[in-house]
Amino acid sequence: MADLASALKALAADDPSPDQAMMRQAFATAGFAGESVEVSLDITPTGLAVDSIRGAAVRDGSCLFGEVREGQVAVTVLPVLAAGNCFVGDQR
Repeated sequence: MADLASALKALAADDPSPDQAMMRQAFATAGFAGESVEVSLDITPTGLAVDSIRGAAVRDGSCLFGEVREGQVAVTVLPVLAAGNCFVGDQR
């Protein structure tokens, strides 16, 4: 979890409003395989920037979630969903 927090803090310091690709790269820097990382949308359906972006990946039977909101970082551990993923829905 510390590796993910460090990678996301470095990302947030560089860009306080990162996009999906940047989030995936931060997770990769923390040791997650790129294809295993789920990332929320970085733009709304109406074309506006989102207030925050979240990423998640399964590690050791739990989901590690990371969020960047206006340059601030939060990391938490949550259970894996029954389907084996971390995000609800199909946009990841």
